[in-house]
Amino acid sequence: MAIYNRVWIPDSEEVWQSAEITKDYKAGDRFLHVQLEDGTELNYPVDPSALPPLRNPDILVGENDLTALSYLHEPAVLHNLKVRFVESRLIYTYSGIILVAINPYKQLPIYGDAIIHAYSGQNMGDMDPHIFAVAEEAYKQMARFSNQSIIVSGESGAGKTVSARYTMRYFATVSKSSSNAHVEDKVLASNPITEAVGNAKTTRNDNSSRFGKYTEISFDPSYRIIGANMRTYLLEKSRVVFQSENERNYHIFYQLCASAMQPEFRHLKLGSAEEFNYTRMGGSTTIEGVDDRANMIETQKTFALLGLREDFQMDVFKTLAAILHLGNLEITLEDSHLNMFCELLELNSDKMAQWLCHRKIITTSETVIKPMTKPQALNARDALAKKIYSHLFDFIVERINQALQFSGKQHTFIGVLDIYGFETFDVNSFEQFCINYANEKLQQQFNLHVFKLEQEEYMKEDIPWTLIDFYDNQPVIDLIEAKMGILELLDEECLLPQGTDENWLQKLYNNFVNKNALFEKPRMSNTSFIVQHFADKVEYKCEGFLEKNRDTVYEVLMEILKESKFRLCASFFQDNPAPISPFSSTISIKSARPVLKSPNKQLRMTVGSKVLCFRSSLSLLMETLNATTPHYVRCIKPNDEKQPFEFDSKRVAQQLRACGVLETIRISAQSYPSRWTYIEFFSRYSILMTQQELSFNDKKQICKTVLQRLIQDPNQYQFGRTKIFFRAGQVAYLEKLRSDKLRHACIVIQKGVRGWRQRRRFLRVKQAAVTIQQYFRGQQAITAQALKQTWAAIIIQKYCRGYLVRKLCQLIQVAAVTIQAYTRGFLARKKYRKVQPIAKLDFSNWKQQLLSKKDGDKGSDPCYFTLHVLFFCLLLISKKNKAHSISSECLIVSFRILEKNFQSQKQDYEKEIESLKGEIKVLREEKTQLQQQIQQEITIQDDLKIEVGQLTKQAQPRGVVVNMIPGLPAHILFMCVRYADYLNDADMLKSFINVTIDGIKQAVKENSEDFEMLSFWLSNTYYFLNCLKQYSGEEEFMKYNTPRQNKNCLKHFDLSEYRQVLSDLAIRIYHQFVLVMENNIQHMIVPGMLEYESLQGISGLKPTGFRKRSSSIDDTDTYTMTSILQQLSYFYSTMCQNGLDSELLKQAVKQLFFLIGAVTLNSLFLRKDMCSCRKGMQIRCNISYLEEWLKDKNLQGSNAKETLEPLSQAAWLLQVKKITDDDAKEICEHCTSLSTVQIVKILNSYTPIDDFEKRVTPSFVRKVQVRAAPLLFHIEVTGIISTYDFLLCFFYCSSFFFTIL
Repeated sequence: MAIYNRVWIPDSEEVWQSAEITKDYKAGDRFLHVQLEDGTELNYPVDPSALPPLRNPDILVGENDLTALSYLHEPAVLHNLKVRFVESRLIYTYSGIILVAINPYKQLPIYGDAIIHAYSGQNMGDMDPHIFAVAEEAYKQMARFSNQSIIVSGESGAGKTVSARYTMRYFATVSKSSSNAHVEDKVLASNPITEAVGNAKTTRNDNSSRFGKYTEISFDPSYRIIGANMRTYLLEKSRVVFQSENERNYHIFYQLCASAMQPEFRHLKLGSAEEFNYTRMGGSTTIEGVDDRANMIETQKTFALLGLREDFQMDVFKTLAAILHLGNLEITLEDSHLNMFCELLELNSDKMAQWLCHRKIITTSETVIKPMTKPQALNARDALAKKIYSHLFDFIVERINQALQFSGKQHTFIGVLDIYGFETFDVNSFEQFCINYANEKLQQQFNLHVFKLEQEEYMKEDIPWTLIDFYDNQPVIDLIEAKMGILELLDEECLLPQGTDENWLQKLYNNFVNKNALFEKPRMSNTSFIVQHFADKVEYKCEGFLEKNRDTVYEVLMEILKESKFRLCASFFQDNPAPISPFSSTISIKSARPVLKSPNKQLRMTVGSKVLCFRSSLSLLMETLNATTPHYVRCIKPNDEKQPFEFDSKRVAQQLRACGVLETIRISAQSYPSRWTYIEFFSRYSILMTQQELSFNDKKQICKTVLQRLIQDPNQYQFGRTKIFFRAGQVAYLEKLRSDKLRHACIVIQKGVRGWRQRRRFLRVKQAAVTIQQYFRGQQAITAQALKQTWAAIIIQKYCRGYLVRKLCQLIQVAAVTIQAYTRGFLARKKYRKVQPIAKLDFSNWKQQLLSKKDGDKGSDPCYFTLHVLFFCLLLISKKNKAHSISSECLIVSFRILEKNFQSQKQDYEKEIESLKGEIKVLREEKTQLQQQIQQEITIQDDLKIEVGQLTKQAQPRGVVVNMIPGLPAHILFMCVRYADYLNDADMLKSFINVTIDGIKQAVKENSEDFEMLSFWLSNTYYFLNCLKQYSGEEEFMKYNTPRQNKNCLKHFDLSEYRQVLSDLAIRIYHQFVLVMENNIQHMIVPGMLEYESLQGISGLKPTGFRKRSSSIDDTDTYTMTSILQQLSYFYSTMCQNGLDSELLKQAVKQLFFLIGAVTLNSLFLRKDMCSCRKGMQIRCNISYLEEWLKDKNLQGSNAKETLEPLSQAAWLLQVKKITDDDAKEICEHCTSLSTVQIVKILNSYTPIDDFEKRVTPSFVRKVQVRAAPLLFHIEVTGIISTYDFLLCFFYCSSFFFTIL
């Protein structure tokens, strides 16, 4: 319970501060007893109806999507952003449909082409939040549905321009056109130009956009860029003539001054920026780290890339130089700057000098020329400078649009809106009012879109829709733009010749004070008014509203400029100028009131034109956005000091309120903010399920049953078709149950282990105690008397035991002798009785009987007779002194009888063998006949197979490739070459080889995506090339030939030229061969190596918020590690079947393993949710499968295993302990294949899956960086400032291929 009783309380410095409840809160208590993180005890006063917001479990902190948080409120959002930005150094975070981008104030290497390709084709929830993910989502939805728009907003210095630039760069990279027009480069080239003429240094930002821009990128039906168009809004013209302290004018002026000494600019008579009023006013003419001269060269290059020639560029630069000289104008007879201004714009200097100091007043009866005061003259000069620059800016935009025009009709488009966010300063004027008005319109569109998406999500999941209360800012918009609103009253005041800011303000007071709750009058000021915007209250100074809204230049000055001989300048002030862009030509918006002509003809422009123009362009913008699917990027400025990775909670909270992020959170929190797929819920909370529940086959039903048991209130969740919707706090409650279950299981395990250890310890202690007692008691018993008695007892026992044993032995001996005597006597008497009758026989009778038996019946059994004779002989032998001669004769007779019998038996056996041989011969003949019949049947079957094969060949040509002998085509081709050499026919040889090469090229071209065919032709091209090298003069090959092989060498031709052509062809085939393999396996790598869980029961799934990786309950179609191994086996078997050289085969396998390791590691770097201990175990398991595959295929010598070493070390790094100095040392020593920045990236991205895991502290990361400082220093010195490096997959170079060949 201790980790779930933390709350957020307000703090004056950090906005919100975490505190832990130290005493149970009871209903009605007026104070909450808490302890702050620094240990301070505090009694915090609380309102029972509004208790402090709860803090999320640590497991949910640092999420990619803020909507994944269980408790959704301002402190949770602020803390999550701070953890990601400061600790993990991650600048992007999702908040539902919004991408929150925090400016790091540091160049990060996360925008290269490698990153673009990594995000290309990926779903938005599959990778870490990134501006490229938003761009990819817009690109895919454009291809599937309709037009898209990306709205990038934020206050000055938040990084809007950079974000918009990167989205356009992403589109240009992933949608390369097939033409040579380089449209993508032109689209990107428009950014440096518009930034040069529309961006400036401010106190908040060194490259602040001082205008709004909507760039519409057009695509053809193949979704390739064919052109673009740009629309601009509300250029800050006042910056041309005035800059605040530490600010600069537009960049282009300083670039021009930095290039003043160049030959092509000397005629402009410029100098350094300190010499001109319009560039030195802010006291800061340079920007640290910015080379204005180099930027000028880049601007000229981009002009040329857009097809804007040098004469056009020079006209632009002449106009800019004229503005600078106009700013130094003092209006004297010999004013050099006036003369230079008139010379550059080809004006009449006398007229210009006169009408800059005088004004013409035309009445009904007369015309009066009245001299102006100095302030009036300076205002007229500044108004003219602003007017010229405004026209020049519009003209440049128009020419950019013309350069990006395209023939034909656009199929779809993606619009990128880079517009100012909500602004509030110490002094707010007309510009801030227009900016905040535009943001009110955008916020209304945003609220409606979020509301619409919520409704669509509920309908998609078949969940009952309940009305969600969201903030509607229509009353504020009505206050500003409705009839008799602020803008209409401003237009009305501008119609009056004597209209003033004070009169207009008084009308506002009369109409709205105490009548409209959104309008207030400041207590201490009569020159300001307050408007309650959706983000905050803003106080506006009325001074300058009318002048800026009128945007007037005296008629006479405009007539002078219209008469200019400088065509560009004259075109600016024509009565009917051409439309600035195709957009403006379609605008047709009428004012709510009729426009009256002023009786004073000195006013050239229509009164109220500034507001009307802005309202019309804003209305057109809203129509465009409403007709597209919007994507939102909110840029946040983390601090005002521009310090890298410093987080000012006050400033960030202010911007979060202003940009609509907290409103999105509030809308989500009112309904069901936490949304999990059934698979995610099952994987995460299966530990809470009973065995009976797990026995069900339907996972969806299991989730429903478990949730109904765990959460009793059915209103706290809803079951959708593919997801479960939770109200705020329910996921935190489930996490608590899961943590308690794991903690209880840990306690049970610990109890068992501790009991076992204690029992072992007790038994050891008991044994030791018994041993000690034994020796102690023995020590006490040892005395002299006891020793004597013991010795005497031993002596007595010895003699007594000896006597008893001897007595027993004697008795046993007597008994044994007696038994033996009686037994031997019995046996002797028995034997005697048997021998006595035989001994009485007469030996003579025995001899006669034997002789008679010898001549008797020969059919009797010789063996029986022989046994009797031998027995008789033995008896005779036993008569030692009587029958020696008789026994010898008997033996001779017995042997003769045996010999005769053996001879007769031999003859019988031979006859039997002969008969058996005859039978065998007959059987063999029968066998031969049967074999012949079988062979005939096999031949018939083979003929059928050949016919089937021919039919298969006609249907599928690759069947020939599969069944052909490896290398046979190559050897046949070489035989043809030898035949041409034998005939010494050069024409035949040349024609044959050319036809062969063309045929191979054609076959490869027609089957460029057929892996088997490419493998076949690669193998045969390689063999053919080797044959040519071996037999046509390649010394490196011929020196290994045998004398017989040398005899077969070509005699008449040296084919070195053709060998080179074939070598280049083989390289091309190999590159295409590897490319096909990579294309076939690449889409399996991330799902199989990272997402699939090879080790069952070790799940690393966490809530993913609004952006889901999957919405399906069925994940059977996803790729697994088995899919990768099967694909590798298919590649290997095909290469072996086609007889591909072993070195080439090893090289191809190494390339595939390099691709697997690189793609997996790259994805790991870009997916914070994958950087966990459990995922490290899964990756190491998958690597072991790959190593087993190499071992099974006997490819250990291919060095493919070494290409996986960086990935293996990254997986090890995820699992190892990361706390102490020794851990840091071990990491640096072990991770030798990873760079320091890669190690730091993994450590910063490490994400705990359970409460018992801890995040890597910033101090530990710094320890690792310090230990690897030399490498990090090298990276910074060489300019590769990197958070992590990518292992890029590339084709091995041709030189390496040559070494193999």
